[in-house]
Amino acid sequence: MTDPVDDSVYSHAYGPDGPGLGMASGFSRAIGMHMEEVTGSRVTGWVDVGPQHLQPGSIVHGGLYAAVVEEAASYGASAAVRDRGQRVVGVANSTNFIRSVTQGRILVEAVPIQQGRTQQFWEVRMTQAEDGRLVALGHLRLQNLLPPD
Repeated sequence: MTDPVDDSVYSHAYGPDGPGLGMASGFSRAIGMHMEEVTGSRVTGWVDVGPQHLQPGSIVHGGLYAAVVEEAASYGASAAVRDRGQRVVGVANSTNFIRSVTQGRILVEAVPIQQGRTQQFWEVRMTQAEDGRLVALGHLRLQNLLPPD
């Protein structure tokens, strides 16, 4: 059983008065990603692995990990530039698969490595909730976009 999505968490990154959608990403919901904390310096959350996340070999599909990297880092990076009226777009996603998973909760933590005027670089760690073992590690480079004229 999964916990309900708390849309108020997402408003930190995408509020109705700032860039973005003003609601939880439909894609986050589609992959089953839940976010607990969303700030410009840290994003935490989780995914409960289900049959929809498995590839034919009955392990988590690598695309899920890459998508989680993109989602977590994008929300954090958006929060970091929101006060400047900026938006962000991902320009490079590198995700390494460390250990296979077949079930259970995957915890997500994203932190910025570098936050500059024009770009940001975030690291996203995914660990098994039951034992804390690293299952995937990703990095996302994002471009900070200027506000529209």
